[in-house]
Amino acid sequence: MSSVLVVEDESAIAELIAMNLRHAGFEVTVAADASAAQAVVDQVMPDLVLLDWMLPGQSGVQLARRWRADTRTRELPVIMLTARAEESDKITGLDAGADDYLTKPFSPKELMARIRAVLRRKAPEALDVAVDVAGLVLDPSTHRVTRRVGDELREVKMGPTEFRLLHFLMTHTERVHSRAQLLDRVWGDHVFIEERTVDVHIKRLREALAPVACSTMIETVRGAGYRLTRQLGAVAA
Repeated sequence: MSSVLVVEDESAIAELIAMNLRHAGFEVTVAADASAAQAVVDQVMPDLVLLDWMLPGQSGVQLARRWRADTRTRELPVIMLTARAEESDKITGLDAGADDYLTKPFSPKELMARIRAVLRRKAPEALDVAVDVAGLVLDPSTHRVTRRVGDELREVKMGPTEFRLLHFLMTHTERVHSRAQLLDRVWGDHVFIEERTVDVHIKRLREALAPVACSTMIETVRGAGYRLTRQLGAVAA
């Protein structure tokens, strides 16, 4: 389930947006101002933020600039929501770091379409869609990992942490991820776990993938971290 932070000071609008998001299957948190929004992000990073421009105190544009200047929140997907529809306002919002800009009033269907589009670009692992990398298929909705061997569809058994780890790696193929990055994206922010714990789960994940000859997909990049490649070995009959 993807998490969305709604930053909106008008309670009626915030509740309407939250209701539509929950109905669409999103986990929703609402913040009424910039300081409350920052507190939420500091605690647990959401998958996406719907950010109102006009907020009491610090504006949404100022908050977006603040997030883009911070290494931890630089890639946080943000959609700006505002009644300001002038072209110059849109340019200001996008230049501040918003990934998309939606003017009020807007339809719930358009909002959901914009959210899905941004998540596809910025955080594909947040969407509950099946991922296929060189025949290895991970389906978040059924929590199954499979690979076809001849006419047989073999299921790969693994623990929940290994499943999340594989999901992240499969949606970010061919990129090298440090242990710290994997802890942040797979285990979550502010989880005090030794970085070497990642090595243990990588080992378990390789062991789980070995029966379908996919363990070699996960490469160790010395001094940097881990990478999931699209290269596969042959499967034993």
